[in-house]
Amino acid sequence: MPEPTTLTEPRPTPPHHVVDAAPAQQGATGLTGVLLPVAIVLIIGSLFVSVFLAAFHAPQPHDLPVAVVGTDAQVERVADGLERGLPGGFEVKGYADEGSARQAVRERAVYAAYLVGDGASSELLYAGANGPTVTSTAVGAFSQVAQASSDRLIQQDIVPAPAGDSRSMSVFYAGFGIVLAGFLFGMMTYQMAPRLQYRWRMASLGAFSVLGGVVVALITGSLGFAALPGSFLGIAGVVALMAAAVGGTTMAFMRLFGKAGMSLASIVLLTFGNATSGGTLPPAYLPDWLLPMSEILPVGVGVRALQGLSHFDNDGLLVGVLILAAWALVTAAALYWRDSHIPRRRAAA
Repeated sequence: MPEPTTLTEPRPTPPHHVVDAAPAQQGATGLTGVLLPVAIVLIIGSLFVSVFLAAFHAPQPHDLPVAVVGTDAQVERVADGLERGLPGGFEVKGYADEGSARQAVRERAVYAAYLVGDGASSELLYAGANGPTVTSTAVGAFSQVAQASSDRLIQQDIVPAPAGDSRSMSVFYAGFGIVLAGFLFGMMTYQMAPRLQYRWRMASLGAFSVLGGVVVALITGSLGFAALPGSFLGIAGVVALMAAAVGGTTMAFMRLFGKAGMSLASIVLLTFGNATSGGTLPPAYLPDWLLPMSEILPVGVGVRALQGLSHFDNDGLLVGVLILAAWALVTAAALYWRDSHIPRRRAAA
């Protein structure tokens, strides 16, 4: 008589290697399958168009910081003139001398500096690296102020845009490109390797981020288009942090919210992130309801850090590095919690 077969349970995978992959689902069918993609894409597209039009259809500055060098009475007179020409457009700061005002423009503490003249001519210091819109705004506003005093306005560009970036748009395209790449990476890593262990997924994110930083630094630097004249390592490091923040955030959205995660990531990172990045216009040109996003979303703080590295004595660099690192660490922690802690708890139960 044959001996009974003993059934043994399969040995479980070690808990720290468990990835709680979502089971395959059939997906929507019938009328739902026809209309659901249409509705989702139209909603995302409408948000994209609405947000970008709200930001850029008629850009006007709001409290754009500018410097005025002169006596208290002269500073007040210039501020009144600017307010009459463009109400609420400028935040006027008085400076004691030309040297401190010039340094403030170089550090982007202000976007232009007006040196009150002696009745014959006045001088305007500005940074062409801020882009033609800012230059046009400053020149137009201070030309009216000088004209009211019967002064001839002398203009001096003390931070010119590099020859490889005459419109000061390269930082926007670099930021948009790395955000798009990070979004695609975060989406594809779960599509192509849904059961990848957490540690290897983080290694993949790290490799993407470092290589992305090096590639963008090469393309925008002296070996490429000479569009961002900052240090190679500095630009590569900031871009790598942007890639890690955006890629990690996209992964977290997809892991935490399932199918809706991709749509949420595209709205937050691609739509609101790029619209408020400051790569085309400074945040002071944004509507009040969009302004806070430029100071917290990865692309906005990253773009400012890149501009500071390239043109403005590291303006925004420290804050940008800290915020980008925080995004990367928080999303990595969220992924660890979702991919390791929850499956481990279920296995123990």
